Amino acid sequence: MPPKLPVKRHQSQGGTIGSGVKSVHSRISKTISKKRDEDAATEVGEGADEWTSAKTLIKPPDQLELTEAELKEEFTRILTANNPHAPQNIVRYSFKERAYRPISYVDQLAIHFSLDGNLLLRDSDEGRRQSARALLEAELAPVQSTVIEAEETELQEEGSKEDMPAAAAEEAAEGEEPAPPQLREQKLTNQFNFCERASQTFNNPMRERACQMEPPPRATFSATVNQWEIYDAYVGELQKLEKSKEKEKPKATAAKKDEKPRGRKLTSLESQGDDVTKVTKAAKIVERMVNQNTFDDIAQDFKYFEDPADEYRDQEGTLLPLWKFQYDKAKRLAVTAICWNPKYKDLFVVGHGSYDFMKQSRGMLLLYTLKNPSFPEYISSSESGIMCLDIHNDHPYLLAVGFYDGNVAIYNLKKLPLQPSYKSSAMSGKHTDPVWQNELVHSDVIKLSVEGTTMEGPEGLQLQTIGCGTSFDFHKKIDYLFLVGTEEGKIYKCSKTYCSQFLDIFDAHHMAVDAVNWNPYHMKIFISCSSDWTVKIWDHTIKTPMFIFDLNSAVGDVAWAPYSSTVFAAVTTDGKAHVFDLSINKYEAICSQPVVAKKKNKITHVQFNPVYPIIIIGDDRGHVTCLKLSPNLRKMPKEKKGQEVQKGPEVEIAKLDKLLNLVREPADKPEK
Repeated sequence: MPPKLPVKRHQSQGGTIGSGVKSVHSRISKTISKKRDEDAATEVGEGADEWTSAKTLIKPPDQLELTEAELKEEFTRILTANNPHAPQNIVRYSFKERAYRPISYVDQLAIHFSLDGNLLLRDSDEGRRQSARALLEAELAPVQSTVIEAEETELQEEGSKEDMPAAAAEEAAEGEEPAPPQLREQKLTNQFNFCERASQTFNNPMRERACQMEPPPRATFSATVNQWEIYDAYVGELQKLEKSKEKEKPKATAAKKDEKPRGRKLTSLESQGDDVTKVTKAAKIVERMVNQNTFDDIAQDFKYFEDPADEYRDQEGTLLPLWKFQYDKAKRLAVTAICWNPKYKDLFVVGHGSYDFMKQSRGMLLLYTLKNPSFPEYISSSESGIMCLDIHNDHPYLLAVGFYDGNVAIYNLKKLPLQPSYKSSAMSGKHTDPVWQNELVHSDVIKLSVEGTTMEGPEGLQLQTIGCGTSFDFHKKIDYLFLVGTEEGKIYKCSKTYCSQFLDIFDAHHMAVDAVNWNPYHMKIFISCSSDWTVKIWDHTIKTPMFIFDLNSAVGDVAWAPYSSTVFAAVTTDGKAHVFDLSINKYEAICSQPVVAKKKNKITHVQFNPVYPIIIIGDDRGHVTCLKLSPNLRKMPKEKKGQEVQKGPEVEIAKLDKLLNLVREPADKPEK
C-alpha cells in the first residue's frame, strides 16, 4: 500500500497542492497580460521615453579630457604602399667612396600568397608542343602494346621450348622467322625543369669598376730576422753596387768626372745608389691614374658630354665647368699670363704675379696638364712677379718669360730643377728682340711716344713723353708687322724695319688696352679690349672699328677661337665669360656666364685650347678654371644633301668678309 503524502507539510509551506497549482497559473496569466499591455503600449507609442532617454556614459577614470575644438579636429590618414615592416637602416659598402653608405631603395613588396599554376593557352607555343606530343603518344600507344604482347608470347614460347625435346626445339627454331626490332619507349622531358634546357645562361651580378679586376695573388710570409742577417743583406747589396760602379767607370768621360753637381746635394741613400729619381716616372704614372679615377666623372664629361639642351635653345650655348687648377703656394697671386703648349695639347703654362703696382712681391711659373689636375707638373718661383710668357713654336720646351722688373728669362723644361737658363739684366738690356738658343741679345725696336704731350727739360729743351705699352702681338704671316696697345688707349701698328715712326695709330679706347690679337684666319682683322668696358674688331687698313661691343664691365682679356674666324671669347672683371659668334649674332654674346663664385674675384685671362673644345680662365686669386664649350658655341656648317661641306682657311676668310661687308662703308670696301 503506497505511503500517504505529508499533507501538513505542504500546508505549512503555503497551502495544499491544489492551491499551489492555482497560484502558478495566476502568475503566468498575469505575466502574459502584462506583456500584452507592454506590446500594446509600444504599438501606440507609449514607453518611447524609455528608448530615447540619454544613456549614462561609463568611462575609465584616467580618460583624457579633450576640448570641443580638439574633438572636432580631423586627422587625415594616407594609405601608402610602403611595407611598415621593411628595414630602413640598410647600408652597403661603396667602393667608389671607400665607406659605408645607406641605400635609398628598399624593397617594399610583401608576398602573402604565391601559387604556381599549370594552365597554358592552347594557342601558345608550349601548348602546341604539348598537343603535338599527346598526338604522337596516341599513335605510338598500340605499337607499344603490341611489343609488350610479343614479349609475353616469346616468354611463353621459350618456356614451352624448354619443356620440348631438343630435336623438336631445333625444328621449331628453323621454321621461325626473325622477330621485328623492338621500339624503345620515348622519355618524356619535364617541361618545367629548366636545368635540362641548353639555352639557359648565367646572369653576372652588377659590379662597380673598382671590383671588376681579379684580386692580386697574396701569400702569407713570416720569418725571424736577427742582426747578423741584416748585416749580411747590407754587405751583399754593397757588393752589388760596387760591381755596377766598376762597369760604369769605363763609360764615364773626363768631362763628367770634373763636372760638379748642380742643384741640391745628394742624400746618403742616393750616394749609395738608391736614387729616388729612378721611380719618378713610375710614380708620376701612378699619380695620374689615381687622379683619373678620382675625377673620373669630370674626365667623362670632358671627353663625351654634349649638352642636349642646346637643341632647344635659340642660338645660345653654355660653358660646362670641368677642372679647377690651383697651387697652395700660388694663393693670393693673380694669374697674369696663360699659354697652351703648341705640341702637347694637354699642357699649359701659367704665370703668377700681381697687377697691383703697390703690392709687388714674388712670382711663380707653373705648368699644368689635364692628365693631373691636382698638382703642377713643373714649378718655379721668382723674386719678381711674372707679367707675360710665351712658348717657342718649334722648340716647345723653351719658355720666354717677362718679369715685372723689366727682365726677360728663358726656361728650359729639359733642365731640372726649373731655373732660368738665360736671363737679361739692367746691364745687358731689358728690352729684347726674338731670343735665340745660346744668348739673349736686346735691340730697341721703337719708342712709344705719346702725341701732343711734351715736357720741358733742362735749359728749355722740349722732351716728348714716352708711352707705356700694355699688350703686344705679332702678325701671323707678316714677320715684321706687329701691334702694340698702350696704357693711354692707343694702338700702334709698327714694323721692325722702321724704328723712328709708326705705320699707323688707332685711337682705339679711352682707357688702357688690356689685349690685342690678330685673327688667326683673316690677315687684316685684329681685336682689342680695354678697361673702358668695350671690345672692338678692327681692319688694320681702316681707322674706325668694324664692330663695338659693350660688356658693362672692364674687359680683362679677349681671344680668338682656333676653329672659326667669327668666334671669340672675352672675360670681364665682374667674374663673367662671354662667347661671341658673329655669324650667328652680330650684336650680343651667345653665352654670358659667371665663372668665379665670388664677385670679389676678377677674371684676368682666357685662352682657347688649339684642339679640344675647352677654354681656360684665370683669376686674380691664382685659380685656373677649365670649361667645356657646348655644341651651340662651336657650330660648324651643316651638310646639305648631295653637297660636300667646304672647309679650310678660305671658307673662314670668306665667312668673315661677308660679315665685314655689311658694316663697311662704300669707300672702305675693297675693289673686286
